[in-house]
Formats: sequence, C-alpha cells, structure tokens
Amino acid sequence: LTGQQQEINNLIQRKNAVDEENARLKNEFSNLNQKFKDKSQELKDTEECAQKKEEQNRLVIKNLEEENKGLNTCCADLLNDLEKLRKQEAQWETEKSGNDARIKNLETDLAKAREEMKELRSICSNLSSQVAVKQEELSQKDCDVIRAKKELQELQNLYRQNIEHTAQQAELIKQLQALNTD
Repeated sequence: LTGQQQEINNLIQRKNAVDEENARLKNEFSNLNQKFKDKSQELKDTEECAQKKEEQNRLVIKNLEEENKGLNTCCADLLNDLEKLRKQEAQWETEKSGNDARIKNLETDLAKAREEMKELRSICSNLSSQVAVKQEELSQKDCDVIRAKKELQELQNLYRQNIEHTAQQAELIKQLQALNTD
C-alpha cells in the first residue's frame, strides 16, 4: 500500500508539475496568441499602409508619366524650334556674308565717289575762279556796252539833229533857189 501511495504521490506531483507546465504553456500560448493578434493587426495595418503607398505611388507614377509625355512633346517642339533656328541662323549667315560683300563693294564705291568728289571740287574750284574772272570780264563788257549804248544814243541824237539840220538846209536851199529864180 505504501508503494502505491508513493506512486500516487509521485503521479500527483507529476500531475501538478504537468498542470503547472500546462498553466505556464497556456499562459505562454495566451501571450503568444496576443502577440500574434498584435502582429497580425500590425501586418494588416502595414499592408493597408503599403497598399495606400502603392496606390499613391501608382498615381504619382501616372502623373509623372503624363508629365513626362508632356515634357517629351515640349522637348520635341523645342528641338524642332532649335532646328528651325539653326536653319534660320545658317540662312542669316549666308545673307550676312552677302551683305558683308555688298558693304565692302559699297565702301569701295564710296571711296571712289569721295575721290571723284575731291576731283570735282577741285574742278569746281577752278571753274569758280574762271567764272569769277569771266564775271569780271562780263562786268567790264557790260560797262563797255553801256558806254557804247550811250555813245550810240549820242550818235543817234547827233544823226537826228544832223538830218533835221540837213532838212532845214535843204528847205533853205529850195527857198533860196526859189528866191533866186524870182
């Protein structure tokens, strides 16, 4: 009986130990279960947050793609404008080259024209001197003509007087002849 009592006591002790172990394991299980729930909630929250982030990222990517598309279009337009401007620049360079050549020719022509003007001024100066001399001569001739006109006028007056005088003499001669005849 004592041996059985001893065995029962051992079994009771083992049962108590097992019960304690069970209680400890249940407690640990309960703690682990709570941790699992917490971690599950955390995971759920993290997944929701990740989903939101992913959605935001999708929107951002979509917006960036649209913006990129717009920028690509803008870039293409700018490249076209740049190409046009380069062509225009090349055309202007050609025109500038032609204009530079024309300017050089015009400068040469201007230099020649200045030389000709210098010569013409010299000729003009000489001609002005000659004109002054001729004007002096002309003035002298005018004086001579005026003097000659006066002399001519005097001669015409004398001639007229002479004719009158001759006419009077002829009349006197007629009268004298008539008297002589009487």
